Amino acid sequence: MPAVQILENIYWVGAVDWNLRYFHGPTLSAHKGTSYNAYLVMDEKIALFDTVYKPFTEDFISNIKAVVDPAEIDYIIVNHIEPDHSGAFPTMLKLCPKAKIFCTQKAMEGLIKLYNVTADFNIVKSGDELALGKRTIKFLEAPMLHWPDSMFSYLEQDELLISNDAFGQHLASSALFDDQVNEGELMEEAAKYYANILGPFSPLVLKKLEEVQKMHLKIKMIAPSHGVIWRSNPNKIIEAYLKWAKGESQNKAIIVYDTMWESTEKMAKAILRGLASQDVAVRLYKASISDSNDIMTQVWDAKALLVGSSTINNGFLPVLAPFLEEVKALKPRNKIGVAFGSYGWGGGAVKSVAEYLTAGGIKIAAENMQIKWAPSDEELAKCYALGQELGKKIREME
Repeated sequence: MPAVQILENIYWVGAVDWNLRYFHGPTLSAHKGTSYNAYLVMDEKIALFDTVYKPFTEDFISNIKAVVDPAEIDYIIVNHIEPDHSGAFPTMLKLCPKAKIFCTQKAMEGLIKLYNVTADFNIVKSGDELALGKRTIKFLEAPMLHWPDSMFSYLEQDELLISNDAFGQHLASSALFDDQVNEGELMEEAAKYYANILGPFSPLVLKKLEEVQKMHLKIKMIAPSHGVIWRSNPNKIIEAYLKWAKGESQNKAIIVYDTMWESTEKMAKAILRGLASQDVAVRLYKASISDSNDIMTQVWDAKALLVGSSTINNGFLPVLAPFLEEVKALKPRNKIGVAFGSYGWGGGAVKSVAEYLTAGGIKIAAENMQIKWAPSDEELAKCYALGQELGKKIREME
């Protein structure tokens, strides 16, 4: 994509990665690609906000050159040093010989270690300002959203928040703005991004959003470093982040399971029917054919998570491990749950699953259920009753 003017004398100069399918190595699925957004502000002083992933350096430089000679850039603002945003940084140092670098202390340390570079580094803290001419940049540190070096940049005269990884989505698009793409798809990708990247830092997200609100910043546009720009209603994504950070949820339960000879699957479906009888929305996922990041997105605004497994080698089926590790690491907030499963000559899966749920902050809200061999009609009735019991507890959480 060519450079695009997003506001008067402010340009998107990033790159679109149509072929990306996994992010952070193999840890996060990105079914719809992504973008690496960078922004160029033309004023008495010219400022570049972030760069792009190294393989896209050529496209990035071409976009800048469509607006200005890179040698004329006065300032490079580094909001975040992760290589998808800083990969082209060493090249830009060569092309922008007079540029001063503005970033946090942690960012400077990281850039030097990552790229073995020397530059005119200028350390900024929350509340510091940098005059460009008609415009002024106000800096706001945002440590652990989602790296220690992260910060936001705010252009008061344009009411523009350049937020780097906050408010982003992994969504490749020929359109650049939120009102040009499907709203449902956009919010789904934003939710997935939050749940799987920013979710563990929810208390910090909430604190930072409250800090921004207390500063009474007027925000007409949010320009993240992945996905589309929020211009039609930036409050929509801010309100969504507040909800996700607080752990607000729907009357919804997620059942994740896998099975060897269908016994655990029968249990899962009986529990599902019991939950549904209590007017609770339920989604059922077989782990071996489902994407764990997609599941976690659904878990984030559910009230309950139920996980089932057959027993193998005194533990749960290995195919459930990636998801359970995600639960343990991401710690979705304000959830109840239960473990269930079948076994043959020896158990172990249900106990192990319950330990992972507890480690992930899930409150075990009913007796975990395990059944030997195949469930009888009577045992399936108990599974149904378990679903009913949890359904009632979900309703009580309203």
